[in-house]
Amino acid sequence: MRVLNLYAGIGGNRKLWGDEHQITAIENEPKIAEVYKHFFPNDNVIVADAHQYLLDHYTEFDFIWSSPPCPSHSRIRKHTAVGRGQNKPVFPDMKLYEEILFLQGYFKGDWVVENVIPWYEPLIKANKIGRHLFWSNKEIPDKKFSGKNHLDKQADLQEVKGFDISMFNIGIRKDKILRNCVEPEVGKYILDSITTPLPTITSRQVNL
Repeated sequence: MRVLNLYAGIGGNRKLWGDEHQITAIENEPKIAEVYKHFFPNDNVIVADAHQYLLDHYTEFDFIWSSPPCPSHSRIRKHTAVGRGQNKPVFPDMKLYEEILFLQGYFKGDWVVENVIPWYEPLIKANKIGRHLFWSNKEIPDKKFSGKNHLDKQADLQEVKGFDISMFNIGIRKDKILRNCVEPEVGKYILDSITTPLPTITSRQVNL
C-alpha cells in the first residue's frame, strides 16, 4: 500500500508496520524528522506542515494515518490550566475535526485519525483503544492493552516505547517526544484491523 503517516513524530505508530508498504512520513520539526529517518531509512520522510500536505496530496495514497497535535484537547492540560494555573486556557485546535470531516468526505481509501481522550465529549463519535481515541472509515474491534506509565523518566520511556533516542541532539524534551508516541502495539493493531478483511460468513455458517 501507499501509506501516508501524518504528524509522524519519531514513528511510534509506525514501529511495527514492517517494510512491505511504501510509507511517506510528514513531520514539521526537522530534528524529529531526522530521528524518524534514522529508525525508518526506507520511508520517504518530508519536513512539511502535515495539515496542508493532506489537503494537497491525499489522492496519492491508499491508507492515511493522522495524529494531529493533542495538547489543546487533553484533560491533563485543562486540569493544570484551570486547577493549578500552570497553563493558560486555549481554544481547542479544530484541525483535528477538520481532518476527520475532510477524510470522511473526500478520501476514497482507508484512513484513521488518532488523538487523546479529550476533556469534553468528542464532537464526532470515535473508538476508544488503549489510552486514545480513533476515528476511521472502518470498524475497529475493541481490544484491551496493558496500561503503561507515561510519566516515567526518559530511560524508562525508551524501554516502553522501544526507541533509544539518547544519542540525538534534538533541542526538545526527549521525555515529551517519547510520551507523544503512539504505543507501537496499538499502531500495528489499528493497521491490521483496517487492512485485514473481516471473514465472510456464509448462510451455511449462520444456520449452524
